[in-house]
Amino acid sequence: MPLRIAIVGRPNVGKSTLFNRLVGKRLALVDDTPGVTRDRREGEGRLGDLRFTVIDTAGLEETDPSSLEGRMTSQTQTAIDMADAALFVVDARAGITPMDKHFASLLRKRGGNVILVANKAEGRAGDSGLYESFSLGLGEPIALSAEHGEGMADLFAALIPIAEAVEAEDNETASAGEISDDGDERPAGPIRVAIVGRPNAGKSTLINRMLGEERLLTGPEAGITRDSISVDWAWKDKEFRLYDTAGMRRKARVTGKLEKLSVADTLRAVRFAEVVVVTIDVTQPFEKQDLHIADLAEREGRAVVMALAKWDLVEDHKEAAKVLREECDRLLPQLRGCALVPVSGKTGMGIGDLARAVVKTHERWNKRIPTAQLNRWFAEAIAAHPPPAVAGRRLKLRYITQAKSRPPTFIAFCSRPDAVPNAWRRYIVNSLKETFGLTGTTVRLIVRKTDNPYA
Repeated sequence: MPLRIAIVGRPNVGKSTLFNRLVGKRLALVDDTPGVTRDRREGEGRLGDLRFTVIDTAGLEETDPSSLEGRMTSQTQTAIDMADAALFVVDARAGITPMDKHFASLLRKRGGNVILVANKAEGRAGDSGLYESFSLGLGEPIALSAEHGEGMADLFAALIPIAEAVEAEDNETASAGEISDDGDERPAGPIRVAIVGRPNAGKSTLINRMLGEERLLTGPEAGITRDSISVDWAWKDKEFRLYDTAGMRRKARVTGKLEKLSVADTLRAVRFAEVVVVTIDVTQPFEKQDLHIADLAEREGRAVVMALAKWDLVEDHKEAAKVLREECDRLLPQLRGCALVPVSGKTGMGIGDLARAVVKTHERWNKRIPTAQLNRWFAEAIAAHPPPAVAGRRLKLRYITQAKSRPPTFIAFCSRPDAVPNAWRRYIVNSLKETFGLTGTTVRLIVRKTDNPYA
């Protein structure tokens, strides 16, 4: 297993900035507001030729374990337990606080590999805090500036002995067991699934139930999730990478800088996902924001599945399913026929159904149709419902081909593309979906002018 490193410390000492520096991307949200990070986030880090998994965590705080801050601290402690080394970050400019001393004491008692990092040590302003950090009893601090990239060579030197020890242990474990090579092909990469929805729709609770552990921070407070957190999940023989995202409110209600950053992070998760699971709170189904989120995923060309969350609160399941199906098809005609899966993060009901729907929808999204089969259908569709004449001139449609999948995109060649009515385009798209089993998937149709061979 690769080296695992947890970045820990009190709030606002620059943990997420260091995380972004190590992974080489702005994955974690960074702001001057304390407590921006709430869940633990993992990324692939790199220093020189050293590769490792780095875990960004919420700030350590002394508080009631049942409070939001207490649950955040519990997530951080879990990250420390699963890591091979902890980078304990202090703010060299602010100096050592009583909270730093308290958590340094806890880390000493836990044992294991702890590297003391004095962040924000650029210039002379951080000198006093750097020297003061010796008093924490965690050895010589590494002076660095995560924002400016200073001191990373010293951090690399401190990590090398730990990485070598972990590698030696892994080699010893591997040699103790039998190594088999069955010649199977490498499995395809995991299906990237973004779980999106309004605040407090039950997204994190649903993912925790899928994983079988309290991996993500949950609670009655709306808007707990801020970063888009990725976690791996296996169901039967399928691999998934799930992205828990911040709840999306109406644009007019998003005023704070931090919430704007969270929403932007969610939009990025949608764009990089293959399947988007829109989480609908069945106690308040298909509100305007739900429709906006689903439409956004469709316009981005993602495959869409609807998760009807909190289904355990529904009394008449059969009638509710019928009503919600009708509502979905009426309010979201562009996603007519998409999978509607009743689920409950509380009881675990419907988790298997949701996984099957994601896999099936992903297959449709990747589907390719042979050109010959496509053109036989195209001729029949034109014969059954020919395009209307425009300005007294008949439109001549030549042939159709599939340009790409992900999402399925088709190009129809015509004598006058600009004159093709939108209603007839919708007819072709709907017929494509019904004929080739593409219902519930974004299908794009491009009409182009046929080249004149005599020109």
